[in-house]
Amino acid sequence: MGLLSSAVSITRYLVNGKIDSPIKETVLKGLNKYRIDDIESEETDKIIGWTSFDAPFKPDFDALRFEIGPYFIFSLRIDKKTVSPKIVQRYFSMEAEKYLKSSGKQYLSKTEKKNMKDHVTSVLLLRIPATPNIYDVVWNHERSSLYFSSSLSSANEELETLFFKTFGISLIRLFPYTTAELLMNLSDIQKDVLLNLSPTNFTD
Repeated sequence: MGLLSSAVSITRYLVNGKIDSPIKETVLKGLNKYRIDDIESEETDKIIGWTSFDAPFKPDFDALRFEIGPYFIFSLRIDKKTVSPKIVQRYFSMEAEKYLKSSGKQYLSKTEKKNMKDHVTSVLLLRIPATPNIYDVVWNHERSSLYFSSSLSSANEELETLFFKTFGISLIRLFPYTTAELLMNLSDIQKDVLLNLSPTNFTD
C-alpha cells in the first residue's frame, strides 16, 4: 500500500551507516543495479527489486526524479506468482494419465511423480501473470531516517535484506524500545532502567 493511499501503515527505521560520496550518484547506482525486472516469461515464482515511485511498472531512475531536498523517494516492488495446489493437481493428473497410457505402465515411480509435478508447476508459472506488491520508501539521508509504507513482517524483511545488499548499510526498525535507546540520548543509568522494564498487561 503506497504513501498516497487513503490509509497506510508506516514502519520507521534508523539508517545505520553512511553512504559514500557523491551520495546521489551512489544511491542511483545501487537502485539501477537492483532495479526490478519483468518475470512474465520466467519460471520463478517471486522477484524483488527497486522501482520508481512515479512509474512503478516502468522503472527509470535515470529519467525520473527520485530526490527531493534531503529525501530519496522510491519504491520496493515484490512480484509473486501463485499457483493453486488444486490446479497443479488437476494438470498433474492429466499428464500422469497420458504418460501411463502411452508408456503402458501401471503407476509412476516416486521420482517420476516429483519430476512431472515440477514440470507442471513450471509450465503453469509461465502462463500466469505475476501479482505486483508495491511499497514506498522515503529516506532522509541527512537525518539517517527512513519511512516504509508497510508493517507486514515479510515486506519489512525483504526491505531490510535488499537495502543492505544494495547500499552496504543496515536498517534498524524503530519501535518504542529502540526509539528510546537510540534516539533519546539516555544516560547509562536510564539505559539500565529501560533494559529492565517489562511490558504491562492491559487484559485481565
